[in-house]
Amino acid sequence: MKGIVFNLLEEAVTDAHGADAWSDLIDAAGVSGIYTSLGSYPDEEVLALVQAASAALGIGTGDVLRWFGRTAMPLLSERYGSFFEGHPSARSFILSVNDIIHPEVRKLYSGAGCPHFHFEDNPDGRLLVGYRSPRQLCQLAHGFVEGASDHFGESAEIEHLLCMQDGHPLCRMAISWS
Repeated sequence: MKGIVFNLLEEAVTDAHGADAWSDLIDAAGVSGIYTSLGSYPDEEVLALVQAASAALGIGTGDVLRWFGRTAMPLLSERYGSFFEGHPSARSFILSVNDIIHPEVRKLYSGAGCPHFHFEDNPDGRLLVGYRSPRQLCQLAHGFVEGASDHFGESAEIEHLLCMQDGHPLCRMAISWS
C-alpha cells in the first residue's frame, strides 16, 4: 500500500485523537510508523493499524475503515482539489474514479495498486457500485463515498448487497443520494 494512505490515516487519527493516539496505535500495531507518501508498505501494516484502532475503540474494523474513508476525504480535497473540480455532485465525482482519479494516482504514485470499480444504474435510481480489490477494503470505499457526499453537501444511503469478506468474488453496493 502506498505511503500516502498511511499519511492520511496518521493525520486523521492525530486530528481526531491527538498525537499520542497515533503513537499508541503504532505501538499497539507493532509497525514502524515511518511512512513516506511515495513509499510502498505491506498491506498488513495498515490492517494491523486498523485492528489496533478497532481494539482500542471497541468498534469493528469495518467501522474504523468507514470512519477513516469519511475523514480522509476532506484531507484529499485539500491536497488534490483538481480531482474535485467540475463535479456538481458526489455521484459525478465517484463515477470519475476509474477514468480520471486512479490513472492520476498511478502517475503520482508509481506502483499504486488501485481497486477497480464497476458502475451501473439500477432501475430504482440507485447507483450500483461493484468493487474488486485483493485488499478487500470495501468498507473504506464506503467511507470514501460518505466523505465525498459530505464534500458535496449531500447525504448518501449505502446498502451492501454482496461482500468479498463473505466469499463473493466482488463487493456490490447500492447508493442513493439526497
